[in-house]
Amino acid sequence: MNIFNKVTLQSMKKSRTRTIVTVIGVALSAAMITAVSTFAVSLQNYMVNGAIQKYGGWHVEFLGVPPSFVREQDADSRVADTAAFEEIGYAVLEGGKNPDKPYLFLAGFSPDTYASLPVKLISGRLPENSGEILIPAHVAANGGVGYRVGDRLTLQVGNRRKGGAVLGQHDPYSPEETLAEAEPAGGDTMALGAEKTYTVVGICERPGFEESTAPGYTVITRWDGTDTGDNLSVFVTLKQPRQVRSYADGVPGSYARVFNDDVLRFMGLSDDAIFNGLLYSVVGILVALIMVGSIFLIYNSFTISLNDRVRQFGILLSVGATRKQLQNSVLFEGLCIGALGIPIGILVGIPGIKLVLSLVSANFGNIMYDTVPLTLKVSVPALAAAAAVSMATILISAYIPARKAAGAPVMECIRQTGEVRLNAGTVKTSKLAARLLGLEGTLALKNFKRNRRRYRSIVLSLTLSVVLLVTASTFSSHLKRAAEGAVMDSDYDICFCARDMDEGELFALYDKLRTADGVYESSYQAVSAYTASVNTEDFSEGYRESAGYGPGGEVVELPMDVQFIEDKLYWSFIESLGLSREEFTGPDAPLVAVAKAKKADEGETGKSSLINMFAGSGISLSLKPVMDGGPEMGGGAETGAGPEMGGEPRTSVGPQTDGAPEVDRRPGAGLEQNVVLAFVDTIPLDTLPKPPSEVTPYVFLAVAPYGVNADFVSPGTRTDLGLTFRSENPSQSTAEMEAMIRGAGTACGYTLYNMQKILEQNRNTTFVVDVFTYVFVAMISLIAVANVFNTISTNIRLRRRELAMLRSIGMSDRDFRKMMSFECILYGARTLFLGLPMAGVLSWLIYRWMVWGGAEIDFMFPWDSMGISVLGVFLVVFVTMLYAVNRIRKENIIDALRDDMT
Repeated sequence: MNIFNKVTLQSMKKSRTRTIVTVIGVALSAAMITAVSTFAVSLQNYMVNGAIQKYGGWHVEFLGVPPSFVREQDADSRVADTAAFEEIGYAVLEGGKNPDKPYLFLAGFSPDTYASLPVKLISGRLPENSGEILIPAHVAANGGVGYRVGDRLTLQVGNRRKGGAVLGQHDPYSPEETLAEAEPAGGDTMALGAEKTYTVVGICERPGFEESTAPGYTVITRWDGTDTGDNLSVFVTLKQPRQVRSYADGVPGSYARVFNDDVLRFMGLSDDAIFNGLLYSVVGILVALIMVGSIFLIYNSFTISLNDRVRQFGILLSVGATRKQLQNSVLFEGLCIGALGIPIGILVGIPGIKLVLSLVSANFGNIMYDTVPLTLKVSVPALAAAAAVSMATILISAYIPARKAAGAPVMECIRQTGEVRLNAGTVKTSKLAARLLGLEGTLALKNFKRNRRRYRSIVLSLTLSVVLLVTASTFSSHLKRAAEGAVMDSDYDICFCARDMDEGELFALYDKLRTADGVYESSYQAVSAYTASVNTEDFSEGYRESAGYGPGGEVVELPMDVQFIEDKLYWSFIESLGLSREEFTGPDAPLVAVAKAKKADEGETGKSSLINMFAGSGISLSLKPVMDGGPEMGGGAETGAGPEMGGEPRTSVGPQTDGAPEVDRRPGAGLEQNVVLAFVDTIPLDTLPKPPSEVTPYVFLAVAPYGVNADFVSPGTRTDLGLTFRSENPSQSTAEMEAMIRGAGTACGYTLYNMQKILEQNRNTTFVVDVFTYVFVAMISLIAVANVFNTISTNIRLRRRELAMLRSIGMSDRDFRKMMSFECILYGARTLFLGLPMAGVLSWLIYRWMVWGGAEIDFMFPWDSMGISVLGVFLVVFVTMLYAVNRIRKENIIDALRDDMT
């Protein structure tokens, strides 16, 4: 060890308190970086495992390959596992409603295939022989053709061909395709084979490996090897997923291939640049914030250390030391501090993030994958990266002041005249300040001005903590209010929705579901979609302005729903409005309707308010039914398959009600029809949830009794059927209902919503956000507190001769404490002057961002968190100052005056 390093170690031992505090700050920084990187790895592992459970753990699929290809991949040293199924062929989906998906694609699974390609059963069982098939739910929900367990269907299975080439699932359907038993001269064809009869033994969710552009719905049968052809689909899992692109490019042959992007994207290996950027940028931003807070502490610590050693540097320079040797000695001090602090930080960070994960793991399961545990995953490369980032933070913080100190002139270092550079008026104070503050306050103010650069890091550290605390609190409180508002508007706990279910089946299921334990209230409804022709002159002035319509009249088409509710509920609603049944009975009776639109407040709040869409209390409109194109249901807990829409007019088979007067509104065979609407301000029952693609920025809804549904709704009109329930225990009731639906063999596309579970998911999301934001803010605040303690205590220590001189000329302990209190007030006031406005602006921006995202909340100024910040800032400063001053007061005045190193 050279002499410079020995001198550095002696200086560190002499300033033991400053060294310990710096090591603690480095340990905190390393612990935070370790925690962030370990959590990122653990969360990534959680997302990958969840995606694998849903979509399978394979990395790349090759379609239409021969059996020899599979054997070659099994022998490849890069391959960990393979799974394959037989591409039996295609059959026409009779009655299919999706023009881009007119086929059934038969896949032959072996028992081992299910391990690599997850198939989630809704009802029934898996096929056990080649005469049984498993039907996916989206055949009904997306294709409009429903099958039940036990149905038998006869299919002519063949191959799609084009110009002699066999086409597969990777080749989208072409409108020019024709069907023929033999292959014609050209064009896409279906070469039909012999007929084969299959028995439906189960309904499953859509297979995760089926591409959205595939021309056939994947139905699964048993692969027994008796009719194996040359076409297989093989799914390859690699030992090193990062090799997936190079591996796929190097496979011989021109086989179609599909990457499992649902899994690869969470590994950071997909082609989705936006997702990859988001995945890495979040961690990068957190690490950058930690580095900024840490640099404040470490840089300030080294700056103070160099101020203490600047005369020593001058003496060493005068006897022949080079500036590079001095820089290296400072960097050596940084390495020593890093060698002590970084291992401590890593050892603290791993158990710390493990504790946090144990607190939020159950909440994560409720939000995302409930069958995949969120566990700690320690990655050696991640820990090495955390240690490297921490060391880089230390060396950057040490190098900047070391370069500055080593570049100072020799005599300036020896005389110590370079630290404080003053010109006329720099420390001048006004007479008013002297009159108000007295001698003690004036001295404190002059000292603050004289050492402005030295105290800047204190103010910046405290400001960062204030801003983070206030903004995190604001984000959390607004998120809670938005989550509560998103669910509390519902007047039911459980909702069952179906678009393709026959009414007879619906009400048979309704009679079962209403008997579930805990259910104390139930109802049913149907919502049909229409397009209304409206003249813009009939709109209210406020809606015309918000929607951007001009002053002239024009006819526009607006989506509109008609909600058919239980008859007794409808007539009770009419009576609650003070209206008579006779007024709404008969062929010319109006429909009760609600027409409200959101209008953004142009004032300071920015919150949307509801306004009437129409100027009058009623209107006559022309309605045109929206015909069902068979869009797929989504967003629910369970999904099945069912009969096609259309055919004969619907017949109401619902439960008999209270003998309400018969209503006759026969529109006439699905043609455009005229209705009269009477506007009210509320509806009797919340409508069924809609997919995001069908949500409008307004509510335009008419309400009618369910008894007129069969006469009012035209054949083929897009109609959602729904059942709603109130329950004392929604979770238990929902689980029992799911079992009832499976037991009934329901094969219809449906969605079962547990509104309380959605509320619980929002609460869990808020809890998770709270835990991570406040833990992060607490750690940053600890770094700031360490910085403040280090800076103030060391500065007081460096001013020991100045303070001893004041005490020697008669300054009493009371005046001494008063002067130091003024300095504390200056620290706190400067911090709050910068931090509170910044925090207020960021809080407003967070609120505006959430409102822009659709949250209906009022802005709440963060008074509570700002009050906590004010108290915290002054508490930290006063406690630190009190500690440092008490140490100074215990020293002998004569010894302090003789100190020639300050």
